[in-house]
Amino acid sequence: MMNAYDKDYLYHAQKNFGYMADFAVNTCNYDIDEFFDMFLASNVCGQFETGNPAYIVGKTGCELVRSVISEIKNTDIDTPDAMYLDKSPEYWLGWVLSYYAWLKNYRFGYILSAVSAGDMIGMYDTMHEADISRFVYALDERLKAFYTQTALTRLRNAAGLSQSELSERSGVNVRIIQAYEQRTRDINKAQFAAIANLAQALDCNAVDLLEKQ
Repeated sequence: MMNAYDKDYLYHAQKNFGYMADFAVNTCNYDIDEFFDMFLASNVCGQFETGNPAYIVGKTGCELVRSVISEIKNTDIDTPDAMYLDKSPEYWLGWVLSYYAWLKNYRFGYILSAVSAGDMIGMYDTMHEADISRFVYALDERLKAFYTQTALTRLRNAAGLSQSELSERSGVNVRIIQAYEQRTRDINKAQFAAIANLAQALDCNAVDLLEKQ
């Protein structure tokens, strides 16, 4: 599995993401889940997920917050920048969430749909002094429990299509679609043409159909 960006950027990404969460909540007084909803809807999220160095290392956490708020709320933040030496639970959240997204190469929306930012803050007391591998394991278990259906099944249902209708639209045999959804056939090993046709029929990216490892 390839990560979105080089490991050399990881420390800076975690630090800036941590300061972003801290500044948004403790200086700008946004609710943690409200802010991350705005983050997910912003261009900043996409730039982080694709590993754009201009955002990962080129902006401070405070600048990331300003970019999100300016884009989503069409307003500027007058509050001066603040980055404290004492690390808050929100800073820890940003630190571990950005690490998990990088390690697994998951989209932030995929993670936060299963476990909200507020829920992760609730893990702070028991995990902030532990090795980060404990957090990774805990989130792996939470995501596994949440995403019991295959990505193909979820996206097909969201599109309101039956397996037969998806087969007609995509040109992929209905028995193959059934096998992917029942996990008797590994969609991650499918021919690219089949994945591309399914993605086009479901109006999604091909990578969204792959099963997380």
